[in-house]
Amino acid sequence: MDTYGLIGYPLSHSFSKKYFTDKFSKENINAQFNNYELKEIADFPKLIEANPNLKGLCVTIPYKEKIIDYLDFVEEEAAEIGAVNCIKKYDGKLYGFNTDAWGIIKTLIHQKFWAAMVLGTGGAAKAVNYCISQVFETPLINVSRTAKENAITYKQIDEQIMKEVSLIVNATPLGTFPNVQESPNIPYHLLNESHTLFDLTYNPPETEFMKKGKAQGATVVNGYDMLVTQAEKAWQNWTDI
Repeated sequence: MDTYGLIGYPLSHSFSKKYFTDKFSKENINAQFNNYELKEIADFPKLIEANPNLKGLCVTIPYKEKIIDYLDFVEEEAAEIGAVNCIKKYDGKLYGFNTDAWGIIKTLIHQKFWAAMVLGTGGAAKAVNYCISQVFETPLINVSRTAKENAITYKQIDEQIMKEVSLIVNATPLGTFPNVQESPNIPYHLLNESHTLFDLTYNPPETEFMKKGKAQGATVVNGYDMLVTQAEKAWQNWTDI
């Protein structure tokens, strides 16, 4: 039986497993989808060797960037982004793609924004950055917990910055189930109806980040549609010959 799966750590709650298991059942596809928790990315070659029926993998936190070193080929867009969240195994070779970008574009194309602030600097944030700067050609500010090149810290977010941006994207895992009480440390009291908050998280459907934004009159969007779009693009990558 053809096998697909998800790698990351931890995998306490997986969108991909439920989504693809349901898809296979509804569409009578003879395949299975498994979660593969890897405590170290160095265990990845062992996983490939131990599962010869693997046809494709989704990649999540914290390996979207680290996985690139283990692939034979990386498509141009994923290489430019610097992160891979989809792997196809074909003819003994491993091909890397970034389908997050597809989901992000589909979500943001319905929103109006003139400048963005992206919370986080990991693999998901890199896909968001690519879409905002390269596809929508919109200025953006990155925010990191610690001082980094081309990013400000949360403590540096002031009233002027909050006035300059209209889109704020949570590309961190903060607020994801089961830690639903968490949220990025931004000045929520400075939000208003001119802001849109986009949380890449889908569980819970309304995160603390979104709740705080809605309380200030901001438009809020969760990550469900994005995840569905990227999952379907992953399936297309896996099954196209």
